[in-house]
Amino acid sequence: MKKLSLLPPELIETRILFIRAQKVIIDSDLAKLYGVSTKALNQAVKRNCERFPVDFMFELTKDEKMELVTNCDHLKQLKFSSTLPKVFTEHGAIMLASVLNSQRAVDASIYVVRAFVRLREVLASHKDLAQKLKELESKMEGYDGQIKDIIEAINQLLLPPEKPKRQIGFQIKEPTQKYSSKKK
Repeated sequence: MKKLSLLPPELIETRILFIRAQKVIIDSDLAKLYGVSTKALNQAVKRNCERFPVDFMFELTKDEKMELVTNCDHLKQLKFSSTLPKVFTEHGAIMLASVLNSQRAVDASIYVVRAFVRLREVLASHKDLAQKLKELESKMEGYDGQIKDIIEAINQLLLPPEKPKRQIGFQIKEPTQKYSSKKK
């Protein structure tokens, strides 16, 4: 039997797509990860359709399939497929591992879940950052005019001086005396 070589969660994350406002993995990517053909994977799903409600798995429309083919280089082969691909949510990927009932599928599902969790954490941190930026913007609203004045003053200081002005009034110029080095 071939030794299991799984991708780290960071690389599996690149296979997670956002379709219909959900994070999903397409059937062909899961099949590769679980070590089965896409056909075998879809047959297992068909035999156990009651285990895959719409929040676990759904089939793409023709338009969604074409958009996927256009945007994902690794899915170019789908362009010529007559069947519409299925996509699986995190829960669907776990259910699929139990339906396939192989050690590789079980092991791979752990990596898939970790990738989904990591992606969820990244998205949560982006939301926190977006909220903090929004708060900062609202705090800075009243300071816009003052900041512009400060920047304008700094810019004025950075400008090179205009022509030097001639000084008015009495000035003492230091005499330039030429002394001879001869002794008298």
